[in-house]
Amino acid sequence: MSGRPIIGITSYAQPAKWGAWELPAALVPLMYVESVERAGGRPLLVPPSEHGVDETLDVLDGVIFSGGIDIDPSRYGADRHPATDPAQAHRDAGELALLAAALERDVPTLAICRGFQLLNVLRGGDLVQHLPETVGHDRHRETPGVFSQHPVDVKEGTRLAAILGARHESVRSSHHQGVGRVGEGLVESAWAEDGSLEGLEDPTRRFAVGVLWHPEMEEDDKRLFEALVAEARAYRAERRAGSA
Repeated sequence: MSGRPIIGITSYAQPAKWGAWELPAALVPLMYVESVERAGGRPLLVPPSEHGVDETLDVLDGVIFSGGIDIDPSRYGADRHPATDPAQAHRDAGELALLAAALERDVPTLAICRGFQLLNVLRGGDLVQHLPETVGHDRHRETPGVFSQHPVDVKEGTRLAAILGARHESVRSSHHQGVGRVGEGLVESAWAEDGSLEGLEDPTRRFAVGVLWHPEMEEDDKRLFEALVAEARAYRAERRAGSA
């Protein structure tokens, strides 16, 4: 039962450039990796694939669904808005399969930004494809490539409140989409000042928490990662005890 729990982090799979090279790559911003390591976990990148989901989860003690490109609106029965990103069908399919299996196994799960939206879509919810049209401003993503900052209010009695308290004064956001209809079995747990939903969780799972902001960008506050890693450590111990 010794050793760090292994935390999978879903990765982008798209063209990238480094040095003299420009090639298709499976990658994730380093802040996710560093946040898991600081919380006591061992990060492992998980490229999107519909194949080998069970084998992947056999290895993992917890999983983070990272941010990234918009989900294909056909996944929640909507037509594409002009502001919605071009589809990445391979990532949508692979991550939906992994998320469904992770929740079925009760693997500790933290869903961030795109992952938060993915959780809602998996449970039959839908998305607001361009949030500024609903809230009347673009303060959730003022400048592409630069994180915006704003507070969120957290609902008392939720898992998120137990981790963060009733108010989180400054979160880092970079999204233009939000949740419309909330998916089955999910509890709303946090809101921005404009009323848009920023947190979801499934209280029937040991740890299934989603946030629309980017906690990996918070330099001094790693409580969400620490909570995930703590649950992953307990999950790891229970699995090993059960197989002994």
